[in-house]
Amino acid sequence: MDKWRCIVCGYIYDPETGDPDGGIPPGTQFGQLPDEWVCPVCGATKDMFEKV
Repeated sequence: MDKWRCIVCGYIYDPETGDPDGGIPPGTQFGQLPDEWVCPVCGATKDMFEKV
């Protein structure tokens, strides 16, 4: 599973962890995130993330 980094604040989205506070369960790939999902740290949109 690929991890993705927010280029604004450096937050790493790890699919193995998901985003429990944002309602995203573990095992959710980055491409499966809803279009309205934003970085839980800084609020950046999905297009502000890069694969690491």
